[in-house]
Amino acid sequence: MKRKTLPFVVALVTAGAPAFAAKSKEAQGPQIEKVRTTAYTYGVAENGAYPASNAIGKPLKAGKVRSAAADWSRWPLGTRFRVVQTGQEFIVDDIGSAMVGTSTIDLFKPSAREMNRWGVRHVTIEILEWGSPDKSLQILRERRKYRHVREMVEDLLKQKAA
Repeated sequence: MKRKTLPFVVALVTAGAPAFAAKSKEAQGPQIEKVRTTAYTYGVAENGAYPASNAIGKPLKAGKVRSAAADWSRWPLGTRFRVVQTGQEFIVDDIGSAMVGTSTIDLFKPSAREMNRWGVRHVTIEILEWGSPDKSLQILRERRKYRHVREMVEDLLKQKAA
């Protein structure tokens, strides 16, 4: 995949939800946001009943591109981004109930030591590819028995209607 580059980068700082989250195709490209990030790792305590799997049932990614958990109504499934300060790339393929209603992204770290070292950081991210709100909605609709999932579904449906 070829990345588009621009001669300048615009940094946006938001206190609430990112304004770009409702966009999909028209928002592709190098956009930068200040984002609150936390970290998680393998294990029932950090990742629920499926300690080594993401929300789509695949293994958590720990290689060149790592998994990230987020509110899919703000950061749709499949959104790829790079943390500018570290150069590490992530893909949103997981959800976390604590992320819903926030702009926080939970970054997967392959060890408890890395997770603890990360802590909470406000970082600049570069969007490499936007995920799909439609795919997010398709997967989440099947899981509406959970309150945090219902909230994401409601937000995605409002965005779709707008």
